[in-house]
Amino acid sequence: MSTPAHRTPTRQSAAAPTSARQRREGSPSGNSVEHAFLRMQSSAGNQATTAAVQRARGADKGKAPEAGGASAGAKKNYRDQIAGLLDRFKKSLEPIDTFIKGVQAPTNAGFTQQAAAAANEGLKHSTAASGTSAASGNLLTEFTGTVVNGMDAYKNMQDAKKHETGAGHHTAKKKAKTKGTDTVIGAAGSGAYSAAIAKEVTKLQKAADAAVASEASGIASASVGAIKGIRAAFRVGGAARKYKKVKELGDPHLVHAESLARLNESREQADWAAAEAYVELDAYWDHEGEGRLELVSEAIDAAWEAMGEARDAAESLQRAERDVEKLNTVQEYAKKKQLTKIGKETVGGALGETTKAAAGVVTAVAAGTAGLASNPVGWGLAGAGAGLVLGVTMYKALRAATKRYEEVRHPERWAPQGETPAEAASRNESLKHALKFWNKVSKGERQAMAREIYALAAGPDIRGSGSTTAEMRESARALLIALKSGPTNHKLEPETWADTLNDPAKTSGWIKEIAEQLASG
Repeated sequence: MSTPAHRTPTRQSAAAPTSARQRREGSPSGNSVEHAFLRMQSSAGNQATTAAVQRARGADKGKAPEAGGASAGAKKNYRDQIAGLLDRFKKSLEPIDTFIKGVQAPTNAGFTQQAAAAANEGLKHSTAASGTSAASGNLLTEFTGTVVNGMDAYKNMQDAKKHETGAGHHTAKKKAKTKGTDTVIGAAGSGAYSAAIAKEVTKLQKAADAAVASEASGIASASVGAIKGIRAAFRVGGAARKYKKVKELGDPHLVHAESLARLNESREQADWAAAEAYVELDAYWDHEGEGRLELVSEAIDAAWEAMGEARDAAESLQRAERDVEKLNTVQEYAKKKQLTKIGKETVGGALGETTKAAAGVVTAVAAGTAGLASNPVGWGLAGAGAGLVLGVTMYKALRAATKRYEEVRHPERWAPQGETPAEAASRNESLKHALKFWNKVSKGERQAMAREIYALAAGPDIRGSGSTTAEMRESARALLIALKSGPTNHKLEPETWADTLNDPAKTSGWIKEIAEQLASG
């Protein structure tokens, strides 16, 4: 991580001789605007990266290591602190990285194409300086993310071994696999950005092997883009399969129509029985023979019991109807999450990354073919791919900011049932919280839906789940299986798996597991 920091003054100094050279060569005044824009891009990227470093340090300032007895605990705590610092640093860099990928990189590609077409050596050097800055920023973000993902993958591997079975095992194992793949792709991406830096440096120095460096950079960029595109395609397939399984569960209103009809019939029978008991009570009140008081007393008890049964039957029907609505809501939410994932992965990954990969291929071909040096195809592909990826990134950022705003502005909206919600923050405080892009949403819609699913699927020993009908509980557990949280996924027998759902000690683990599965494909 120290390499890019040392290269910062190099990138700035590289742009200065270029401007001087342009003045000596008498470049047209119109090009000075282009050079100034490129220098501004490089300077902005360097300053933003420095600010990110300071912000990450400030977030960790004042946190002393926790006292621990055993050296293993101290080592683990030290590792967690490093991972936390790196994670905050990475999240601080992500807005800069998004700007570079979505704006600076395609702009550089356009100027590079223009410089090649006009044979403008001064503009070539300016774009090379800006490109070096851009690639260095990308490398810093990618390398930091690779280290964070690697540490996270190792931590989750240890957690998976620790739990062995159950929701905790499945959640940790899936995260370890995902983060491990992210680490491999991040390492490949770091190599591609290193090649991009080498390409831009050779252009600055007018090295004889500039074509070879450009070709290698194009191939590396194309390879990474293709890998990301393939991975996105697999994610789209996984989300589509999960969507299909959830959809196959059917509309809860139709699935449970028969059970609701039975409950309604029981309620009607209980109402009739209560009405008959009161008719008998009235008859005994009019009775004037011996034992009148005893008969009236028995009739009152019978009427009271019949009314209790009618009330219980009505409550059971109302509870079942509410549970059907809840099940319908969570199933629709689960399908919506998978459709959203399909859209994001298709646009940003399968299309965006493969388009960028195609741009890398064009770059590699252009490097070895003089006739393609000024071909605008590479520029167009780079801009299109960057636009798709940027669009998805901005959508994700806006959605996350909205959720963070609602989390503190309307805490009662997704607060757990029976829990007193936190005091609502003011509009200004909520907006400030929404802009904290490094914070994750901990009390949002997805967590609330996970709690609803668990409450429906849990056993009678779980608070608030004792009155759930057997049919409703079976449907909720079928939804868990469709979300890839079934017995097979948890390496458990069906009976043991059901027991974990009825264990209050495993409630938090289950809710976390369901929330993870709602978000993944």
